[in-house]
Amino acid sequence: MKSLRTQLLIGFFCVALVFYFVTLGRMGVAMVADGRPAAVGLGVAVLVLPLIGLWALVATLRAGLTHQRLARLADEAGMDLDVSELPRRASGRIQRQAADELFESVRAELDADPDNWIRWYRVARAYDYAGDRSRARDAMRRAVELEAAG
Repeated sequence: MKSLRTQLLIGFFCVALVFYFVTLGRMGVAMVADGRPAAVGLGVAVLVLPLIGLWALVATLRAGLTHQRLARLADEAGMDLDVSELPRRASGRIQRQAADELFESVRAELDADPDNWIRWYRVARAYDYAGDRSRARDAMRRAVELEAAG
């Protein structure tokens, strides 16, 4: 149920963004049609914004769908990280020490098998649990590359 709710929320925001991009695009076209140099300049600038936003939206959705596919494949292989027994803070996040210990064990697995995309996926998840989003993104990117190549 939570997954469906999340998907519906993502869908709503995507539709809202597309509506916003269309509205912004129409405003840009109207400014260009005005013909005055300042309005044309602003209109062109306003037309670029929806293009950048659409690119970001598509890139984010593609990455999210790819990551979900890797999660499903790792789970099917019985290799997804089980964090259900790790101690948590009142906020629900995994306690830092437990996340660090998880990371160290998963990192040792990766060191033993560095060309395995599932190991990179697990390291990415462990980085995320430890709160290191930048390294998590880098590791997930590597997992995606390896899975696509293999």
